[in-house]
Amino acid sequence: MYNAFFFDLDGTLTDPGEGITGSVAYALEKYGIKVEDRSTLNCFIGPPLQESFCKYYGFSPEEGYRAVDKYREYYREKGIFENVMYDGIPNLLSVLKSSGAFVVMATSKPEVFARQIAEHFGIAEYFDCITGSELDGRRVAKSEVIACALERMGISNAGSAVMTGDREHDIIGALKNGLYPVGVMYGYGSREELLSSGAAEVVSDVPELTRHLLSLSKE
Repeated sequence: MYNAFFFDLDGTLTDPGEGITGSVAYALEKYGIKVEDRSTLNCFIGPPLQESFCKYYGFSPEEGYRAVDKYREYYREKGIFENVMYDGIPNLLSVLKSSGAFVVMATSKPEVFARQIAEHFGIAEYFDCITGSELDGRRVAKSEVIACALERMGISNAGSAVMTGDREHDIIGALKNGLYPVGVMYGYGSREELLSSGAAEVVSDVPELTRHLLSLSKE
């Protein structure tokens, strides 16, 4: 029986596209890079930011860290709330919580921002634990975030937990820690990405996710 449900934040609970791409564009402008089509920056949604600046724009590791600092100049003031919750998420979290299951957020986003977002959308009350990265760059890999959340929750049997996310990092992080991995198609990852990284199940929308997770909680 699965009695703990872990969730990614960006692309799984909320759609942060406008805020994240706006923040990335702001940072890139500081380096003289003008982005005409913000949708090309959707690749930054989900993975660790420093990693993405290096991967997609050829920044050195040091430049990547500095670019993250520039990103946060915009994000902490404006981008953090340029964000929309997916329909049905509060109901999903409420139903799982009412069933007696543990509900956990595990995100590569800095924990301080993740808590602000949960409070802003009125969903913080549903989480037994909110775990994210540190502002100084520590605990940014999803596998590290999940491991920390497991430890905080005192869950010794990771096989009793489910991890839901929209990108390969969520699935890989879940598998490294022994969680059952579920992918969602309404976020920013493709079905191919999720399945090739090892997702056990892939669902198309929040209603399907709700039905699926409830069925797992009753197995």
